[in-house]
Amino acid sequence: MDIDAVRTFVAAADAGQFQEAAAELAVTQQAVSKRIAALERELGVRLFTRTPRGAELTIDGQAFLPHARELLRVAERAVASVRPGSRPLRVDVLASRGAAAGLMRGFHRAHPEIDLDVVMLLGIETAVASLRSGTIDATFRAVPAPGIPLPDDLESVRVLDEPLQLLTGPAHALANARSVTVAQLAGHRIWMPGIVPGTEWAAYYDDLVAEFGLTIEATGPNFGSDALLDTVADTPALATFMGEHTRLVWPVDHGLRRIPVTDPVPVYPHSLVWHRDNPHPALATLRAHLAATAPAPGAPGTWTPPWSAPRRTSP
Repeated sequence: MDIDAVRTFVAAADAGQFQEAAAELAVTQQAVSKRIAALERELGVRLFTRTPRGAELTIDGQAFLPHARELLRVAERAVASVRPGSRPLRVDVLASRGAAAGLMRGFHRAHPEIDLDVVMLLGIETAVASLRSGTIDATFRAVPAPGIPLPDDLESVRVLDEPLQLLTGPAHALANARSVTVAQLAGHRIWMPGIVPGTEWAAYYDDLVAEFGLTIEATGPNFGSDALLDTVADTPALATFMGEHTRLVWPVDHGLRRIPVTDPVPVYPHSLVWHRDNPHPALATLRAHLAATAPAPGAPGTWTPPWSAPRRTSP
């Protein structure tokens, strides 16, 4: 049903004259007559009777009027639900304990007035498809992943280089080190069952292994971070990598150590990615916040894979 025709009908019913309805709607009287006639044809009834005083509702017109008003209220609510800024900003952070989630917590503390909807999607291809379909407003990813270039309608900016740390149990050979160099990790088994083939983080660790001759094992089912921590704590032969900003809690008797990795410092490059035509006003606020609070990426003495050089835009 034509909402403009319904709106015209309600205006004419309230005014009692087509001429006054036309003035209220800023259209011609002929346009009002055409809209009413089209609505009457669609409904199969007469809605108005012309009188010397103007236009009076027929019995059918009187019956239709309250429903017409409700149709207009529903249409207004539908428009308001997608009006820029009227819905929460929806951002993909990949994992609830990761660095991206921490960045969004900082944003929420700085801007508590902005409604947020935080989601977690697996893999950059899923995130890119969601950005292009409008399912999400932004995502944090390492881009552009090898073989997965960003479409031209997406923009990105690097917002955080997160240093990797070695996580070991108390009986591991490197457990008492204050820091370890990348070269010292050669020959040690680093267990990371959360690596999913084809993802951007899989590409990152593939390049890390190739560059420094490390041994990273992704074997076995991924039962989550708690099971990973239990295994590392109990197995002297295994260690794992964790981002410096990853939030983890473990029992005191685990005795786990987080050890900085140096010479160079491997850093995971987090970028914010969004659709260039996204009109949500909170998206610009998020970009400005990250630009003001995040340190510049690519610090001396750090390592990132050569593909992690996203397009950079001004906030």
